Amino acid sequence: MSALTQALRMLVYYLAGIAGVSLLIMMLVTCADAVLRKFGHPVPGAYDVVKITAGVAMACGLPYTTAVKGHVAVEFFFHRLGHTGRIVVDTVIRLLLLLLFGLFAWQLMQYGTRLRTNGEVSMTLQLPVFWVPYLMAASCVVAMLVTLYHLFHPGKALIQSR
Repeated sequence: MSALTQALRMLVYYLAGIAGVSLLIMMLVTCADAVLRKFGHPVPGAYDVVKITAGVAMACGLPYTTAVKGHVAVEFFFHRLGHTGRIVVDTVIRLLLLLLFGLFAWQLMQYGTRLRTNGEVSMTLQLPVFWVPYLMAASCVVAMLVTLYHLFHPGKALIQSR
């Protein structure tokens, strides 16, 4: 395995770890808020924390899902194509994914810059939120790299799902 492939794989695992920690934080804050709300002491800023960690979990989980080829596919129609048809459709779809992820990354960078310039913060805790779109854009770039890997290594997933 090349050093670039290994580095990409480690980056995907790192982002997946961030997604997992985000889900854990989201779960803990939600449960604590629900329990403490019964005693009249809700967690201050629970909505802010859950909203931010949901965005982080979604964005950081995207490269891993792409790496294990875990996206929804219509296998029924795909397998009815011949071998050549499957290769053509797969290549076209991956090229469209590259374009889409690139567009998302570009737009998210612009949005994050607008948030930073305007000094946008979360409603309750007043946390700066410009970094969330930046993280989402970085995850889209990593998903693009995974898609490029799949284009140059057809039929081979970057990471084997467990």
